[in-house]
Amino acid sequence: MYLTLINRLRDALTRFIQGQYVITMDVTLERPPKIEMGEAASPVCFELAKRLKRAPRQIAQEIAVGFGKVEGIARVEVAGAGYLNFYFDRSGFLEAAQNEASAKATSVPQHAGKVVVEHTSINPNKAAHIGHVRNAVLGDTMARVLRHAGHSVQVQNYIDNTGVQVADVVIGFLDMERLTPVSVKMAAMEPHFDYHCWDLYAKATQFFEQDKARAAELRGRTLKAIEEDRGEEAEVAQVVADAIVSLHLQTMARLGISYELLARESEILHLKFWDAAFEKLKASGAIQLATAGKMAGCWILPWKEGGANTKGTEGAWDTEKEEDAENTQDKIIVRSNGTVTYVGKDIAYQLWKFGLLGKDFNYRKWPTAPQGETVWSTTSSKSDPAAPHFAEPAVAVYNVIDARQSYVQDVVVEGLRRLGHKEAADKSVHLSYAFVVLTPRCAAEMGYELSPEDAQRPFVDMSGRKGFGVKADDLIDKLEDATIAEVRQRHPELPEDEQKQTAHAIAVGALRFFLLKFTRTAIIAFDFKDALSFEGETGPYCQYAVVRARGIWRKGVERPPDIVTEAALGEAVELFKTTKGDVTAKFLEGAENNDLWELVLSASSLDLAVDAAIGAQEPAFVAKYAFQLAQAFNNFYHKHHILTEADAQKRAFLLGLTELVESQLVRALSLLGIEAPEKM
Repeated sequence: MYLTLINRLRDALTRFIQGQYVITMDVTLERPPKIEMGEAASPVCFELAKRLKRAPRQIAQEIAVGFGKVEGIARVEVAGAGYLNFYFDRSGFLEAAQNEASAKATSVPQHAGKVVVEHTSINPNKAAHIGHVRNAVLGDTMARVLRHAGHSVQVQNYIDNTGVQVADVVIGFLDMERLTPVSVKMAAMEPHFDYHCWDLYAKATQFFEQDKARAAELRGRTLKAIEEDRGEEAEVAQVVADAIVSLHLQTMARLGISYELLARESEILHLKFWDAAFEKLKASGAIQLATAGKMAGCWILPWKEGGANTKGTEGAWDTEKEEDAENTQDKIIVRSNGTVTYVGKDIAYQLWKFGLLGKDFNYRKWPTAPQGETVWSTTSSKSDPAAPHFAEPAVAVYNVIDARQSYVQDVVVEGLRRLGHKEAADKSVHLSYAFVVLTPRCAAEMGYELSPEDAQRPFVDMSGRKGFGVKADDLIDKLEDATIAEVRQRHPELPEDEQKQTAHAIAVGALRFFLLKFTRTAIIAFDFKDALSFEGETGPYCQYAVVRARGIWRKGVERPPDIVTEAALGEAVELFKTTKGDVTAKFLEGAENNDLWELVLSASSLDLAVDAAIGAQEPAFVAKYAFQLAQAFNNFYHKHHILTEADAQKRAFLLGLTELVESQLVRALSLLGIEAPEKM
């Protein structure tokens, strides 16, 4: 509701300035530092003063007198040297906020066009780890936030099943462990196959370090076989990738994360997506064949940061000048042996997302999706006629990929721009994020042996190639184990299934909130104790505020003599909803009621947080909002004795305000992918 009124006020002020001064300008509205200064303020008169050559306070007084009536605004005052302070109609605002909160549950204005959010995108060669979880939680939350704002969102998960990491595991099975494809298929049926591949990938890395020449030969041969879909290498690659993708889906389902489409890299090759993109790139001159230097024989995108191109004789890329430059290898689109790099395949995929490739995938249902979910996947086989129309062009694409891939993403976007698709390039958003590390305490709790030096460091780095890190399932298990002990101690009367459900909700809430409360550019040092705390800026703290609000409605809570049943509580809230005008206003007007009014404002500002999250591409705004609202409610709860309030009208008011806060906090947590349990 706050955002709705702010937008209405901004539009009215813009129109007034156009009519009064024949000036078109952007009008800025700010939240004053103190509630006594109003709910919105504008410095617009200072900019007008420069144009009109008049004193800003004089202009402000002129606007305040002539501005006229705006629905929801009680008055406007001039402050300081020329600020305009706007004061809301408090009782009218509360009524509108209640109506909007109810309407949001059933109807949301829809934006035109599809928005693609691609996230998770784990290499299917080993178990998911906590860094992958940050990616998935960010992407899932961004998708929820966009849907809340009325966007039609399609969630995709890119499966790099033909890449180097999968090839390394294939080499591990075939060349190191000397297994047959049948043996690998049997191993893939084991419940922790992804854990086995985690260890095998680390061993393969060590194996390659010992003989780099042998590693290069094996990788080149294996990658080419996988890309061409031939031989034992391709057979084992498919078994490994498909089995691990299914396990990844199960892991993410534990966190409430799901997908509509698994876009597999193999189909980009086998359905000739890459061939189509390759021809477009060559025809436009976007890529060129290197004829000298270390990259001779490679097709590359000749581009340096800042857009400057350097060409050798006859238009060929002069790699001798750039061979030692940072990120040079990232510009390779096709290697000299004919295999395509990740960048090349991602350009083709990005073109398809925007409907610019002229081709479409075939689709099938993923056969081992988590229970209750339908997940579609691309396929080289015949397409299922019941498949959704995934090829509808997107109006915007969010690619959630860690910050270390920023340059690669820049190259992908530059590829689109070189092909003449400026609008698509501008609408390609790299939702980047910093990596996750562990506190030494967390690493020790996960069973890792630390050197005395590492134990004294502020954080411990993880490395998938070395096999050092926190597997996502181990992390969730440990969080649930810690939480179930607390739940059993606090609520021994609950059935075991309910205890487990509660523990799961708290564990997931703790993990998701911990990963979301930091801005995307912040490195996160994960720690169990910090995440699970019921105090401070944590998921459990926000969940407990909801539980506390719901506790008012539960049977067995002490109530005054005239409120003895659940029905009576409901009647009290209805009294609040039907009490208008002066009766409601007396609990909001005046400095003595500013705490109640500020709680109303906080509860009505979710859409402002959502708007900020989308504008800045920063889900942390919603996490911050949830925490601040929980904090405000807890202060309100301790200050006001809601059920024992002697004044029946005020009691009804307090109950109704509790209901508004609860519904908005539940909604905010839902956008974060967090469930509020009934008890904690």
